[in-house]
Amino acid sequence: MQEVAVIGIGQTPIGERWEKSLRHLAYDALKMAVEDAHLNDAGIQKPDALFVGNMLAERLSDQAHLGALIADFAGWRGIEASTVEAACASGGAAFQHAVRAVASGYVEVAVALGVEKMTDLVGAPVTNGLATASDAEYEQIHGITFVALNALLMQRYMYEYNVPQEAFGAFTVNAHKNAVNNPNAMFQKAITIEQYLHAPMIAPPINLMDSSPICDGAAAAVLMPLEMARSFGIAKPIKVLASASAIDSLSLHDRRELLFLDAAKASAEKAFEQAGIASNDVDLFEVHDAFSIMAALSLEASGFAERGCAPLMAQDGAFGIEGDLPVATMGGLKARGHPVGATGMYEIVDVITQLRGEAGKNQVKDAEIGMAQNIGGTGATIVTHLFAPA
Repeated sequence: MQEVAVIGIGQTPIGERWEKSLRHLAYDALKMAVEDAHLNDAGIQKPDALFVGNMLAERLSDQAHLGALIADFAGWRGIEASTVEAACASGGAAFQHAVRAVASGYVEVAVALGVEKMTDLVGAPVTNGLATASDAEYEQIHGITFVALNALLMQRYMYEYNVPQEAFGAFTVNAHKNAVNNPNAMFQKAITIEQYLHAPMIAPPINLMDSSPICDGAAAAVLMPLEMARSFGIAKPIKVLASASAIDSLSLHDRRELLFLDAAKASAEKAFEQAGIASNDVDLFEVHDAFSIMAALSLEASGFAERGCAPLMAQDGAFGIEGDLPVATMGGLKARGHPVGATGMYEIVDVITQLRGEAGKNQVKDAEIGMAQNIGGTGATIVTHLFAPA
């Protein structure tokens, strides 16, 4: 297998992007990534393959067949292109497909894209669409929403470990603090723990500030063999150290342990093994904080915190930019935004930005190894990637 490098990244600002269609958002991210990769300077007119991560286009945009649609709109007729769906982990899964295509030698240049358009509709269509990440026959049929499923997890966590709700607020405060310096973030405003505690309830104990927003956005990355990137004189290639995924049951009642993400543990351990490192070698972690509880469970299952301790560590500042393990360094899903099928690619773009030393006021000092973990459903599909400067 060949070593793989990311040579270009692009992202659109996240928000309620009513002025842009899904294909236009995708094109903007692709254009930025291709320009950042300087493909034209290398004499490469188009990639060999495009992998599009998306969850909701069929429901909310009445559009399937995104691979062909977006590749054609980008002027890339003739390449191979396909759509990858893994609920909220679609972006990370699309990137994994691109990594494997390049590593195998089957293609030389691949582009991974995540795109989602969620705000053209409101209310039930969006809520119902998000619920499809859960088990239709055993969860959806009873009317439970995706927020409610996470509320069950958070309520049980608080009971089992005697953790106060206030502790979860530290994840939100940290994310918003970091988003202030991210021009692409949806919420570029800091909040206080008091604002967190007084936020309206959505599904107790999850309040508005525990939950990531519904939004639109697209992010992309260009990949090629590391040796090829070096031969082209790419300025800052970032090596893909590992790409691993694992699954668990869609339904919560089928889990081995309700408060432990087995798929996070499995995918993280496989990634650490591929990279030849341990969890304590990771310098920053783009955690999937769709809800505060999911950030805590991800950190614990991946080996960065003891069970029941992640929120308390967050309160102590362990996960801030200057902490032991910076997380959500550009705002995370909570403040940067969570356009579900695109989120995994935004996480990867944030890691690449850090490792290239381009994160500005949010730069993690001496960052050498970055990790991104993308979660689909309540933990049914989890994809973990590790990166380092080449």
